[in-house]
Amino acid sequence: MSFSIYQIKPKFQQLLRPLLIVLAHRRVTPNQLTILAILLSIFYGTALALFSTQWQLWLALPLIMFLRMALNALDGMLANYTGQKTSFGAVLNEIGDQISDAALILPFALVIGIHPFLVIIVVIFALLVEFAGVLGFMTGLGRRFEGPMGKSDRAFAFALMGILIALEVSPLWLNAALCLIVLLLIWTLFNRLKPV
Repeated sequence: MSFSIYQIKPKFQQLLRPLLIVLAHRRVTPNQLTILAILLSIFYGTALALFSTQWQLWLALPLIMFLRMALNALDGMLANYTGQKTSFGAVLNEIGDQISDAALILPFALVIGIHPFLVIIVVIFALLVEFAGVLGFMTGLGRRFEGPMGKSDRAFAFALMGILIALEVSPLWLNAALCLIVLLLIWTLFNRLKPV
């Protein structure tokens, strides 16, 4: 078993519960939150791609990652709380996560000194990791969330990298971090594929 930020999800959900009640009373739907998370990621990812030299955008990335993760948590919580769980919502959630991941990670390839190939490899393995997680349904094991580089961990890692870019840390360290992320993604992939 390996540590993952996903393990603190129950405490995170507890913090979001007051907001959940407000959203339920305002008749916000889970799918609306999922779509909002996707649009937020695409919008901010596009801004990072177009203005990759603006350190302020990279410095604000942790906030965007936090908002995205909060929306990702709230959509599932709201679906359970209001009895609005649907097959379409589950599919939208999974696809939305992949779109959001790609939208917020690919702009790192445009940072001067970062090897674009490493960023693309990260995105490919991130997709494989989540695909492996969903395959758990086909084998009767349910959704697999084993770490150490799941969705929450990637959000944390790239939020931290955004800060490092804003602080003008040497690309050598950024590329080394990407290599470490790739290794952790491979570890995560094996964790999710192995029998339990």
